Parts: sequence; structure tokens; C-alpha cells
Amino acid sequence: MAFLTSLILASFAGYIGAWYFGAVEGNFALLLFLATLVTGLYWLAERFYFLPRRRKAADGLDASLTQRRDDLARQGIREVDTVDPKTRERLLMQPWWLDWTAGLFPVILAVFLLRSFLVEPFKIPSGSMMPTLLTGDLILVNKFTYGLRLPVINTKVTDGTPPARGDVMVFRYPPKPSMDYIKRVIGVPGDEVAYLNKKLTINGKAVDKQAVPEYFDEESMRYLKQYSEDLSGKRHMLLNDDSRRAGLSEAEVMAFPNQENCRYSVEGVACKVPPGHYFMMGDNRDNSLDSRYWGFVPDKNIVGRAFFIWMNFGDLKRIGGFQ
Repeated sequence: MAFLTSLILASFAGYIGAWYFGAVEGNFALLLFLATLVTGLYWLAERFYFLPRRRKAADGLDASLTQRRDDLARQGIREVDTVDPKTRERLLMQPWWLDWTAGLFPVILAVFLLRSFLVEPFKIPSGSMMPTLLTGDLILVNKFTYGLRLPVINTKVTDGTPPARGDVMVFRYPPKPSMDYIKRVIGVPGDEVAYLNKKLTINGKAVDKQAVPEYFDEESMRYLKQYSEDLSGKRHMLLNDDSRRAGLSEAEVMAFPNQENCRYSVEGVACKVPPGHYFMMGDNRDNSLDSRYWGFVPDKNIVGRAFFIWMNFGDLKRIGGFQ
């Protein structure tokens, strides 16, 4: 078992190393599921097989010592050699390969359940959601609001509350589902969303957008126009970059399902959101690769609703909730 366990642990280590160096495309949900499964099997084997065997061996040692003392006592020998008191402790001790498997199972199981069904941590990798979320923000994502989903296969098992306009949502990037993206929900199923000349309308009604003081982007060391926008009663900030045009060229747009629902022009884009899909945009409107470029997010790709910044090592004041 020690050799087999060494191979299993080496396989996990090799996969993590290959993922870290970019040799393979990693899947943390799958890795955590397999770790839970493997350590769970070891935990069951320890509880119902290995531990009873060790206890039996320790009890056998006690019985043999008692029998030896009784035999010697019948012969009139009262003083006998003592056995190292740690012998029984060594017989009951878990071997290293069970410490590193069965011993870790409760912790791995707790992490697996917490991450799969309650909250999951994410790190913001880019500035596409500025000024709401900054590069380096460590956020928490609610995994049950939109309905519980089975880990790895992401199949929904409870309905939950459908995503609403204005929610900040984490989802699997449609062109590459192994990647997680974060954007704001702009259009829900059935909506007619138009973003023309940097003005947003939903179902023919202009979304309220009010100018506020300019935002200083520390990464680019320049000021950007900042606005307060109201999406279905949820007000948030967004940025516009005057140096970027509103329209998209055909070369910039990827082929995607239901692309016939969208119309592109020099002014921007207008899309009819199909059933079971969502139209997503970043708050950094002119610097965000979003639904304008790669299409709609299907319900099956939803991961959860982002709701809290739990750490930013460069700016502790960032900790807290956001709109």
C-alpha cells in the first residue's frame, strides 16, 4: 500500500506541477473531487480495515503479555522483563501513507463541500471590471443563490433565483469553458440589449447614466471618464475611454451560437438575448472582452454571484462588499 500511495500522491503532484508550468490545462474542481474521492476511500479502509487490524495486534500483544505473566507466576517467578510501553502505541500508530490520505480526508471534504455548494474564492486577473473590481482583488462567490449545481459537471439540482440585471456573475467562458470569467449581467433572457455610441438601452429604454468625477487608473496612470449607472435599481460605477471607439469590426467578433441575434455597426452592437442565456459586459466598458465579442452566456455555464472582496494585499481598504 505504501508503494501504491506513493504513486497516487506523485500523480497528484505531477498534475499540479504540469498545470503550474502550463503543460496541461488544469481543472481545480476535478482535482478537488478526485482528492476527496481518493482520501475518502483511504478513510473508509482505515476505519473498517486497517485500524481494526492494528487494534487487534495491540490487543494480541496485551493478551500475550498477560499470558506470559500468568505462566511465570504459576512457576513462582514474580519478576519478569517489562516490554517497552511505547510498543502498543507504535502498533496503533497510522503509517505515513494513511496520514497523508485518510488523515487529510475531513479537511479536504470540508473544502470540497464549502467550495462546491456555499462560497468559492476567486482572484480578479484583469481590469475589465474596474472601478468595481480591481486587478488582484480576492473575491467570494455565492454558489447557491442561482441554484445548487453538482461539482465538475455543473448540472443544476435546485432552481434558486435567476440572475438579474446588475448582478456581478462568475461563469465559465463560453469559448473555453475551463476558464472562469467575471462580468456584470446586462441582459436576461428575452431582453433586447443595445450598446450604441457608448449608450446602453434595454428593451428600447435608455439606462440611466450620470457623470461623476473622473477615475484615476493607477495602472495606466491616466484619468478615465466615470459614470454611475442604474440597472433595475442597482446602481454601480462604470468607465468610458474616449480613445476607444464604440463600434466593432467583423475581425474582432468571434463566431458564437445565436450570433444571428446580434447586429453590428460602426455605432456598436444590438442583441436579442435568447432563452436560457445572458448578455454580459464589464464595467470598464471600452476595455472588456465580453458578450459583444464572444456572445451569450448559457445558464449551464453559471458558477455563482460575486458579492464580497475578502482581501487585496496591495490595498486592505478594498475589503468589503460591492455593487
